[in-house]
Amino acid sequence: MTMPGAPSERSVVTPGPPAPPVQGDVGGPEHGSGGESTATVVVAGIANLGIAIAKLIGGLISHSSAMLSEAAHSLADTITEVLLFVALKRGNRPADDKHPFGYGRETYFWAFLAALATFTLGAGFSIWQGIATIVGGEEQGDPRISYVVLAVSFVLEGLSWLKAVRQVRGAARRLRVSPGRYLATTTDTTVKAVTFEDSAALIGLVLAALGLFLEHLTGDPLWDGLAAVTIGVLLLGVAYALARANASLLIGQAASPQIEEELRREIAALPHVEDVPLLVTSVIGPGQLVVAAKVDFADDATSTDIERTADEAERRLVARHPGVRYVFLDPTGTSGKSRTHKE
Repeated sequence: MTMPGAPSERSVVTPGPPAPPVQGDVGGPEHGSGGESTATVVVAGIANLGIAIAKLIGGLISHSSAMLSEAAHSLADTITEVLLFVALKRGNRPADDKHPFGYGRETYFWAFLAALATFTLGAGFSIWQGIATIVGGEEQGDPRISYVVLAVSFVLEGLSWLKAVRQVRGAARRLRVSPGRYLATTTDTTVKAVTFEDSAALIGLVLAALGLFLEHLTGDPLWDGLAAVTIGVLLLGVAYALARANASLLIGQAASPQIEEELRREIAALPHVEDVPLLVTSVIGPGQLVVAAKVDFADDATSTDIERTADEAERRLVARHPGVRYVFLDPTGTSGKSRTHKE
């Protein structure tokens, strides 16, 4: 196997025309967005830290469980952004002898921990606080400071959300898919986490304001408690979705069937190739893919033909699918038996 992007000088196979981008291509156009993802995470982290402090002060003054739940939510989001920042930095380290495919999958480990932080700190505290208020009630305080904090928080969260959405829309446009499809299939789980969490934060702010308003309108703390529990349930859903996506990528998720079929056709179109009976892929990091295939070569193909074709296969796949990092081919004859490299 040659190094990615460095075809053998002995290759004489005529390269084909450039292939058009494949919709939803794992790591293709989205590769190289690490700097943009880092900026998105940093902006979200700074915003959430300031918001968490403001919500805590507002919650203590107003005695609102929904406000305290929102403070815990923003604190969990801040910790999440720190873990996502660590994920980006550690996952971008170059390959070495101990980790020949690089450290890309470490990104998903830290992102998984970030999802657990949302689950335990945000959702757990919100549900507990809400149930305690529903069962035991609470003393009402001055809600005005809470309304101010909620309004300012909504603006700051909205700015962070808009930055994340712009990145998602830009990547989706390059891939020629909808933003929803991009979020469902992207291997860049950091931008997915920021988008999901900022969306949940905006919804949580509306729920907190509604619970606070109904409590002071009716004098019943039940509404504030219900708002806190609802915020907790919302965070549970976000944490589950993010944890599930990161766990799948962490253990080696394959590319979509559409991408695998495109890669299979690329290899099958090469000279001396009769069939590609088996092709497997595995994501090894955000926007990074390894491809392995069992290839049936024509019985009259020499070992030199096979070597040149293998070099050209890697050259083409790496050039046409920027997310492809490594290509491994197992040559067999049309009888299905492995070919030996003899002249």
